[in-house]
Amino acid sequence: MAQGGACSAHYGPLNRAMNLLIIDEKEYADTYQSRLQPKFPELAITAVHLGQDARALMRDADILFTYANYICDDLIKEATRLKWIQAQTTGVDGIADLPSLPKEILITTTRGIHAAPVSELAVLLMLAANRDLARNVRNQERKLWERWPGRLLDRKTVGILGVGAISEALAHRCKAFGMRVLGFSGTARKVENFDRVYRRGELVDVAGELDYLVILAPLTPQTQHFVDEKIFSAMKPQSYLINVARGGIVKEDALLEALRAGKIAGAGLDAFEQEPLAPDHPFWEMDNVLITPHCGGRYDTIVERKLPIFEHNLRRFIAGDPEHMMNLVKR
Repeated sequence: MAQGGACSAHYGPLNRAMNLLIIDEKEYADTYQSRLQPKFPELAITAVHLGQDARALMRDADILFTYANYICDDLIKEATRLKWIQAQTTGVDGIADLPSLPKEILITTTRGIHAAPVSELAVLLMLAANRDLARNVRNQERKLWERWPGRLLDRKTVGILGVGAISEALAHRCKAFGMRVLGFSGTARKVENFDRVYRRGELVDVAGELDYLVILAPLTPQTQHFVDEKIFSAMKPQSYLINVARGGIVKEDALLEALRAGKIAGAGLDAFEQEPLAPDHPFWEMDNVLITPHCGGRYDTIVERKLPIFEHNLRRFIAGDPEHMMNLVKR
């Protein structure tokens, strides 16, 4: 989904109290409520914790502050007064594509606050793969002293699928490690810290040059299962896949086959098609796979970085000025 742009002009100040519904884990939901209520006394703010039934509250909600995986189409059907969803994420897959969500409902994102944490996780997964950190952890538990040569990021080539704010932050960090950085996007263009940006469809032709393929693209019909057996077959046997975006971009059956057949060396995965990852999923048992539980965007100062965006948008929405809301999604 593209960011920015204008929306329909019929939104104006309401002559009744507006209801803001927050759906999140208890710690975060209560924190957001306690910080927002004193600043916005004109709002009726309700915090719903995961596991609680939000259905009845959705019927009165004008504003929804949540994640895509905390809502569903059946819940949206109940939201007959809903006018705006503030997503707590950069991407809006799982929200904008809900069949029952009317087109006139505003959607905004927290684009810009995930660049540092997600790019840092991508670097961590590359470093962990290079040094076989998981093996070291297992050996520590066994009190086994075993050494082997590690790999360097220096002078390696990283390909980043998707060129946006997070990718630009990652490219900057990769350059600090002395890496060659290639991007793959909807359009070929010059971007700072990228040695070259190719069109997305050229990935299969360039994959053989990559030591790491990092996925940072949004999940769209164009990127669904884009990284498939053709991409894995074109990659080097010494290369790694790093997914810190959305699981649906990778064709997981093809990834499993590539890992088992040695078509690639390994994978660092923070996102999966089905989450949480099932206990019987083969990824758990694979020594060449490092799993993190979709935590790239979770970090210690996330509340402090989210709230200024949401507060700005609340003020603009209450004033009937959606044109100047931040990170407004074109639909």
